[in-house]
Amino acid sequence: MGCNILFNNYFTKKGYAQQYIIKLFYSGEFLQLCANIYKLNKGLLNWFIFILLSIIWGSSFIMMKEGLLRLSAYQVASLRIVFSGIVLLPSAIKHFRKIPKNKLVVIFLSGVLGSLLPAYLFCVAELGIDSALAGTLNSLTPIFVIITGALFFNSKTSSNKILGILIAFTGSLLLLLSKSNLQESQNLVYVSFVVLATICYGLNVNMVYKHLQAIGSLQIASIALTLNAIPALIVLYFTGYFSLPLTDPGILYSTAHAAMLGIIATAFASIIFYVLVKRAGAVFASMVTYGIPIIANFWGLIYGEEVGWKQIGCLLLILTGVYLANRRPSA
Repeated sequence: MGCNILFNNYFTKKGYAQQYIIKLFYSGEFLQLCANIYKLNKGLLNWFIFILLSIIWGSSFIMMKEGLLRLSAYQVASLRIVFSGIVLLPSAIKHFRKIPKNKLVVIFLSGVLGSLLPAYLFCVAELGIDSALAGTLNSLTPIFVIITGALFFNSKTSSNKILGILIAFTGSLLLLLSKSNLQESQNLVYVSFVVLATICYGLNVNMVYKHLQAIGSLQIASIALTLNAIPALIVLYFTGYFSLPLTDPGILYSTAHAAMLGIIATAFASIIFYVLVKRAGAVFASMVTYGIPIIANFWGLIYGEEVGWKQIGCLLLILTGVYLANRRPSA
């Protein structure tokens, strides 16, 4: 109830679509929809999770931009992790003793690679690049899933998956180059922060798939995010957040976006991402990053960023790569 009041008060400017999404998320209709989806066969359920994650994470980049209006990058990222840890704290307490001690370090590291470090890297990156471009650069993740998997996890990938990933990556690269203001306004240093975040994602995807198969998705997400909320809270304290005028409407507006990032785009999304990794495999799960640019560019269009027929064509190429990478080889 309190979250609904906060969202209704502070998601008014450029946020009517966001209001609708949040109200849908908290409604009984959404929960009923999820219950019905679980009755679908395995393949359809995997694709439903894929689409849902694309919408959630694709929207997260514009949420970061809104959070950065009145807060620093480190404050937005820290609040994101702290809120996610708070939401999942009851579950973490419930499951903590059930986790083998030798897996706790792996789960904590999964939180660092899959949530903590990328949260800071993306927020810092969006100080110098637009949200649609940040979302597009996410498509590097499957490339690093393959590279890190081959280098550190002895994983094998079929030729059709490699071909699909290369096609999708080409589409993402063309989408990046289609931005006419690329050389004028984008900084390679900020772009490198996104690349580093995708490397973290690649390592995390392989680590979860290889070392955490026997542990429930909710247990992994809740414990990983709750543990990582501790260093995030320390960072938040030293940024001076608690000395800000927290009742100021602008501060509340940015804090509300950070809260939504933590509750939906981190806590909830992390749970269903771990489900997807364990259901469909590391490469398929990482391919969700190819759906993210579609949503990120949709928000970019609403917020006045450059989105035209060239960008749409590149997105169709990305989806072609997704299809090829997930098609079973002919017998």
